[in-house]
Amino acid sequence: MSDENAAQGETPETEIPATDTPEIDPVEALRAENTELKDRVLRVAAEMENLRKRTERDVADTRSYAIAGFARDMLTATDALSRALMVIPAEVRETADGSLKSLIDGIELADREMQRLLAKHGVKPIEAAGQKFDPHKHQAMFEVPNPNVPEGTVVQVVQEGFAIGERVLRPAMVGVAKGGAAAPAGDDGVDKSA
Repeated sequence: MSDENAAQGETPETEIPATDTPEIDPVEALRAENTELKDRVLRVAAEMENLRKRTERDVADTRSYAIAGFARDMLTATDALSRALMVIPAEVRETADGSLKSLIDGIELADREMQRLLAKHGVKPIEAAGQKFDPHKHQAMFEVPNPNVPEGTVVQVVQEGFAIGERVLRPAMVGVAKGGAAAPAGDDGVDKSA
């Protein structure tokens, strides 16, 4: 009979099995979608807040440290002024008159002004003399045998160091005490007798 139905242009009837598809409650679907959207909004808001804080921090760092390269270069000029003053003997300074006195006063004034301007922009000298050696702030140039000071103490400053904020622009070049009797032997766990 199927051949007859096919011959007459009829299609055979096939029975579609009835499946029990649970109907999705539209209210529950909307609640789930609402929960998902709230979660997404909260995540985006948190990301935006983090971005805002990060941007504020970057802007503050840029403001604080933007002149770091310039300040580092200016330290060279400041050092030159300081060295110029150091090479003039004290008796010459006291007895100077006329143009030599004016020259010395001009160099001192320029040095003070450079120091003031650096301080105005947050560039501060690093305290080194008498401090414990800190490799993040100091650069050891030599060791000085001094039994009166604890080992690792800065006893001489060759070149002053500077920092801007928390960043070191230039470490202080220092001489460090070696073998001081005031420091207990082996307090850092290292045997130095070998």
